Amino acid sequence: MPTIFSHPAVPLAIGLALGSRIIPGRLLAAGVLASIVPDFDVAGLHLGVPYANELGHRGASHSLAFAIVLGLLAAACARQLRASRLAAFLFIAASAVSHGLLDMFTTGGLGVALAWPVSDARLFFPVRVIRVSPLTIKTFLSGRGIVVIVSELLWVWLPAALAGLALYFASGKQGKRRA
Repeated sequence: MPTIFSHPAVPLAIGLALGSRIIPGRLLAAGVLASIVPDFDVAGLHLGVPYANELGHRGASHSLAFAIVLGLLAAACARQLRASRLAAFLFIAASAVSHGLLDMFTTGGLGVALAWPVSDARLFFPVRVIRVSPLTIKTFLSGRGIVVIVSELLWVWLPAALAGLALYFASGKQGKRRA
C-alpha cells in the first residue's frame, strides 16, 4: 500500500485544482481523511482478523461500496462541510475510492477487494509500480521505508501534481483575479 502520507495526494490535487468555491476547506479536509480511512482496517490484524478475510486489510474498506457509503455520509453532512450535497458526495467518494485504486498499483499484498460485496476477489492493476509500504513502523523507518517514499514521490505525488495542474489550467482559473 502507499503510506497514509501519500493517499491524500489525490484529494489534495483535485481540491486545490478546483479551488475553494467548489471544494471548501472543510470538504478538502474530509477528503484527505476519506483517503486515509480505508487503512484503519490494519487494526484488525492486531485483533485477529486474517489479512485475507473480507474485513481484513484491503478488504471491504477498500471497496467501491465503502467509498459510496462515505460519500452518502458526506452528502448528509454537506452543510457542515460547506458544500453542496452533490459536491460532498462526489468528492468524498472519489477520495475514498482513490485509496483502493492506488493500492492496486503496489508491488505487494493480496490485492484489493474493489468489488466487495459483489465479489471478494482481490485485484491488482496489470502494472504495479508503487513499492508496497511495510506495515510496521520499525521496518518503515529502515532503508526500505526510504525506497517506499521515493517510489511514492515518483508514482503518486508527481502524477497527482501534474493532473492537478492540468485540471487547474483546464478550468481556466489561472487567468481570473480576485476583485
